[in-house]
Amino acid sequence: MPRRSFRVWRARRPFWGGLLLALGGGEILLTEKASLKVVMHIGMQGLAGYLLPVLMALLGLLVLFNPTQRLFYSILGVLASLGTWVTSNLGGFFIGLLLGVVGSCLAFGWLPDQEPRVSRRKRRRQARALAEEAGTSAV
Repeated sequence: MPRRSFRVWRARRPFWGGLLLALGGGEILLTEKASLKVVMHIGMQGLAGYLLPVLMALLGLLVLFNPTQRLFYSILGVLASLGTWVTSNLGGFFIGLLLGVVGSCLAFGWLPDQEPRVSRRKRRRQARALAEEAGTSAV
């Protein structure tokens, strides 16, 4: 039962977009903690190197828990993700940057009025039922 309620909750919001955006911010924060031998450059300003990934993680959570404002959050998310290119080790060695941009684009493109997808298994059952019904009505 908890799994079903989670699926219903997830279907009503841009879940994967918010999750990827938050994970991108977390990944960039983790690369900030890398040793100085691994870090390519510390960034223009020390504070911006930590501020933008925290903002990305926060925007990802906001997309998840307040999907009505997803357009605003996703635009800010893509700008923050692109800003980490300069401030945070090339956007967390490209991984966090790509996660943030893809997540923001997914959140931006999510349509709330769209019908939930029907699983492949249900579509096959419906097709079999229609085929059987057509076969019995033809006889």
